[in-house]
Amino acid sequence: MSLWTSLEPASVTVDPGSTAGVRLRVRNTGDVVDEYRFEPVGPTAPWTTVEPPTLRLYPGTTGTVELTFAPPRTPDATAGPNPYAVRITPTEHPDAVTVPEGNLTVTPFSELRAELVPPTVKGRFRGRPRLAVDNLGNTPLTASVSGSDTGDHLSYDIRPGSVRIEPGRAAFVDATLRPRQTIWFGSKEQRPYALAVHRSGKSPMAVDGTFVQRGFLPRWLATVLSISLALALTFLFLWIGHKPRVITGAVERTEEVAAVELPVLPSPQASAPSPKASEAALPDLAAEAGGGGGEDGGGSSAGGGAAAEEEPKNKAEQPSGPLPFRPGDGPNLFVQFAQVRMEKYRSEDPCRLTAPHTKGVMDAATVAALKCSQKKLDDVYDGVIVKTDGLGNLGRSTMTALVMAHFTTDVSGVQPGDDSPEIVWVNSALLWAGYDTYSDNVVAAQIQHLRANMQYLQSSQNRAHALADDSLRTRVLLYQQAMGLPATGTIDGATFALLHGGKVRSQDSPGKITADPYPPAPAADR
Repeated sequence: MSLWTSLEPASVTVDPGSTAGVRLRVRNTGDVVDEYRFEPVGPTAPWTTVEPPTLRLYPGTTGTVELTFAPPRTPDATAGPNPYAVRITPTEHPDAVTVPEGNLTVTPFSELRAELVPPTVKGRFRGRPRLAVDNLGNTPLTASVSGSDTGDHLSYDIRPGSVRIEPGRAAFVDATLRPRQTIWFGSKEQRPYALAVHRSGKSPMAVDGTFVQRGFLPRWLATVLSISLALALTFLFLWIGHKPRVITGAVERTEEVAAVELPVLPSPQASAPSPKASEAALPDLAAEAGGGGGEDGGGSSAGGGAAAEEEPKNKAEQPSGPLPFRPGDGPNLFVQFAQVRMEKYRSEDPCRLTAPHTKGVMDAATVAALKCSQKKLDDVYDGVIVKTDGLGNLGRSTMTALVMAHFTTDVSGVQPGDDSPEIVWVNSALLWAGYDTYSDNVVAAQIQHLRANMQYLQSSQNRAHALADDSLRTRVLLYQQAMGLPATGTIDGATFALLHGGKVRSQDSPGKITADPYPPAPAADR
């Protein structure tokens, strides 16, 4: 070994968002001039710098480099002891690598954010908001949730009552609000309330929401019923009080009546109607059925009217646009992605697509797995997928939820500046959820995303990645605005929750695709 090293000090403490330095002394104990390269390694390497990065020393001389630690104020800077190391590689002897090690202690900090999803709920007898709690600190935290309102108008059922959240993760608390008094007649009333997040040694964090309590029956209906009842009672009283008296002057009298023989009427002779009269009495059946006219296509006005009346009925039975895909449609790339996604479910998942199926086609096996997935997602989330797309159909809401099945509730991998395959997935989900009309450009981008995602599911090599840049931030902003969330442009727990549940823009519309050609064919290599 031709190198001697010393860390001064070997252990150091730093606050997230601040910096701390360590001096590394190096001595060339060999007999030749050598140049040394310094490279930080270990979990602290992303926020460690070395100045200078190289050092040239003569035999017997000593040099110094400065290590600077700048942990970010994010969950990535884990609180507590964090080992660090510097790899020193001599140019003259590259195999004689030295790795001096030290200890960096990151001080803990706590930061919490909570949002109601949605902030306003409506109902006659109950409301079901969801509270998303994000741990933005670098230590695990335990919190409990309680509810309150002015006037004590509501009761609260909160599950779970307390949660433990790891750094960088989010937890969801389901609340059921029940009004203490039912509004039988009348208009809706707003009940402001708050869900408070309690932590030991910290002031409670209150998140305000509104419960709109609807009346059981509208006020106008109560007025109509009251007027109808009053009129009925008035009529009944008038009938009873003014019943007419009937007086008869008839006197019972008994007379003898002689027997009278009734005359026998002659039987009418049966006469058949003339053929011409029968033909004249028959209606023009062809004209009434709308089929009148000869080969030239001419017909009566009655026939044209009947055809015009039937045309809207036939149109109403047709889907309003190319979406959603229905059993029997295909083959196309979108159905193929759904098949690959459901094939890669965990082995214990009952909705996993294991039966033989045709690539890109909505066949029986694919539809069965799709129905199972839709029901399971609707049971966990707000239940909008089947209402939007229809059970067993593949539309915008179902595709959004299938793409988001790739993620857990961890949002740390899709933040501004991240460059990873996860950005390809979240871009695909936002394209499905943030648009209701898909043009050539949108479909072309979606084709690239879905091909890359299928490659991700089927191989661990050559996975495409993308950068979380301004275009992603714009998609997030537009989606948050459409969903009524705070428009931050950064993906948080509340945004993830809505995407997981299949919440899309224009939820009641099936959407349409104007791209040409449509739909895209399945990938030949899948």
